[in-house]
Amino acid sequence: MKNKKMPEIVATAPALLALVERLMREPLLAVDLEADSLHHYQEKVCLIQISTPTESVIIDPLALPELSPLAPVLADPAIRKIFHGSDYDIRSLHRDFGIEVHNLFDTMIACQFLGEKEVGLAAVLLKRFGAELDKKYQKADWSKRPLSSDMIEYAVRDTSLLIELYGQLEEELRAKGRLAWVEEEAQLLTGVRAGSREADTLLLRFKGAARMEPRTLAVLEELLRFRDCLASARDLPPFKILGSDTLRLLAEKKPHRQSDLDGISGLSPKLCNRYGGGILEATARGMALPADRLPSYPRPQRFVKDRRKEEMMRNLKQWREAKAAELGIEAGILANNSMLEAVADAACRNEEGAPAVPAMKRWQKESFGEELLRFVKNWGTRSEFYETFRIDEETA
Repeated sequence: MKNKKMPEIVATAPALLALVERLMREPLLAVDLEADSLHHYQEKVCLIQISTPTESVIIDPLALPELSPLAPVLADPAIRKIFHGSDYDIRSLHRDFGIEVHNLFDTMIACQFLGEKEVGLAAVLLKRFGAELDKKYQKADWSKRPLSSDMIEYAVRDTSLLIELYGQLEEELRAKGRLAWVEEEAQLLTGVRAGSREADTLLLRFKGAARMEPRTLAVLEELLRFRDCLASARDLPPFKILGSDTLRLLAEKKPHRQSDLDGISGLSPKLCNRYGGGILEATARGMALPADRLPSYPRPQRFVKDRRKEEMMRNLKQWREAKAAELGIEAGILANNSMLEAVADAACRNEEGAPAVPAMKRWQKESFGEELLRFVKNWGTRSEFYETFRIDEETA
């Protein structure tokens, strides 16, 4: 680790205020979080690690009455905040503390736009610095106190090298003319928010539910509610009560007596004794639901096949593959399928006009918009379509 001394643990309001005063004078900060999603029903942020060019500190949110003094630091547009794979962290900070992050630089996104094959932090740090990250505490329960010295050291390993990594990546992006690409992607990422855990229908978040028939869905929904209720009462993640594969098998088998539970994968004799009654009751509720009240999984609207659009999409994907290879980045990073769909829709519209394509980001328009226009021109589209991709000189 770059900083040999044990980092300060900020666990009191005065210490937090003193830290904030120091951080407000820094031009850039490296930030990471530790949470307890593998150990509790409602996950929460348990540690916030921050490194500056001269020190690393750990903020203990569980010991502090509030984190509002930290909010202006992370929201300050004059201070660059460096994260690696920030999506989860951005959502968690806002969910738990209402904290927003501005002037974000995500080193994982930077690596993607530089064409790195492995973008996980451990792989990146090993390649660039020869630093090996010990991940033995990756699944630890960070809500437990006190923290061991090994856990404290582990917590700041990631951020202690992020600032140096940022320096390398920014220089390489600038040399390739791609720094603005990463900055735009990061700006969009600062607006992501955590979804509510509450839902009227739990089955909508269950993998594989779309392929189930209505009666099976009714049983599945009751089993999911049973599991969720137990998980909440015991303060455990739902998967630690019953696994999703086990729930799927139960929903399909629809057991109505104790012996029907025998042999179901993931349902040990101990779990049968503990949860068997509740499982059978949940199944019975699903089986008793009237036919006119059976749930159905929402199906996407079916559209009549447009052969011209399908052909356009095939060609757009071929163009994307060639362009991505030329730039040395993954095709999905260059342009996702949603953007190509929007381009194809606009290109195939009739002469009544073609609206702008909001799925296309500014960096995409500036870096390959004109090339894409030349490509779609061969398909007989009108000038209104080309105009939607023109970069306004006043905003360029």
